Amino acid sequence: MSRYHALLGQRVEVQYRAGDVILSATGSLAADSGRSIFLEEKLVQRGQMKAFRWEIPYACILSLAESFAPAPDLPVETSEKAKTVKYSGFGALRGQIREA
Repeated sequence: MSRYHALLGQRVEVQYRAGDVILSATGSLAADSGRSIFLEEKLVQRGQMKAFRWEIPYACILSLAESFAPAPDLPVETSEKAKTVKYSGFGALRGQIREA
């Protein structure tokens, strides 16, 4: 049985050990496998939405608590240029060609 199933989908703050270093992370608890937890944080990079997930084994977790800090706001692009760029590898190139 998973230890942290009650916090799934909630923002949590975790302190964990990575070798000899103690790290802190804040993110949404995306999954709990019963052996490790998976945190997820969403961000916008170069105009594209990205999701970053990382796994933390139970053995490395020092503390885990619900975080009441607000999630970072993701900018919403509504410009015409953003609408013309598709979500492909050539999206930025395609947008430059149309402008010329």
